[in-house]
Amino acid sequence: MSSEKSKSTNPSTLSAVPPEHDRGLIRVIIADSEAIFRVGIRKIFALEDDIRVVAQVENLAQALAAVQKFPSDVLLYEITLSNSAGDAISEILDKSPKTRIITVGNDIGEHDTCDFLRRGVTGILSRSVSPDLLVRCIRKVHAGETWLDNRGVNWVIDAYRAQAAQLMAPRNQPRLSEKELQIISGVTQGMKNKDIAHEIGTTEQVVKNYLRKVYDKLGVSDRLELALYCMHHRLLEKARGTMIGTGEPPKQPAPPQPMAVPQGPEAVKPNPSNQR
Repeated sequence: MSSEKSKSTNPSTLSAVPPEHDRGLIRVIIADSEAIFRVGIRKIFALEDDIRVVAQVENLAQALAAVQKFPSDVLLYEITLSNSAGDAISEILDKSPKTRIITVGNDIGEHDTCDFLRRGVTGILSRSVSPDLLVRCIRKVHAGETWLDNRGVNWVIDAYRAQAAQLMAPRNQPRLSEKELQIISGVTQGMKNKDIAHEIGTTEQVVKNYLRKVYDKLGVSDRLELALYCMHHRLLEKARGTMIGTGEPPKQPAPPQPMAVPQGPEAVKPNPSNQR
């Protein structure tokens, strides 16, 4: 199978379906290099009243054009359409953040599975998937769930365990400023950047800049890892830093409290409990 065999983005290469007025329809774009596969998938979806194919494309350039031109809910993306599927996923989501991507491949391994999920993929399928499972996957992903087979779920769980072990491992405690501790306190309370900025009297961009520095100092990559790090290392309790909303340090170390795990678009990790 040739990747990126054609760079054409000519609209004539896009096979579009007339727009539907029923908002309950699931609008799908099929991105696959094999015409026979695209035709087969479209025939499967034609039997379903709630699924419509709005475009068919055969390379990454066309996929990028399609997600911008045709309103869609789900993109079925063959991972061999580009040399780096991970980079392609990030590029597609940059152009169309609301599109839910389901990757399709013959043998998607553990590393790629975890990488795709971190980049925003919401479903992973084998090219040999049965028609009924394909339709179920489309509906589940459209409803906001993540679709994985049992092997993929186990890989994600193993990745979380390895991550937790790394976060719990002894390490030298980095020096954090009072402002950084205030921002960390807000993150562990589940606050958004704009709310933290309001509390400490600064801008949302400044909070983002501080967070990047905190991630580098602690060796974490996002808000969820930061919350886990604080939980395992009792960071705020040990540092006795100023907490948001008080303006002064606590008089006594408080007993550990349950932490609010960051939710919403700023929490980038997939939730294994929602996976299938």
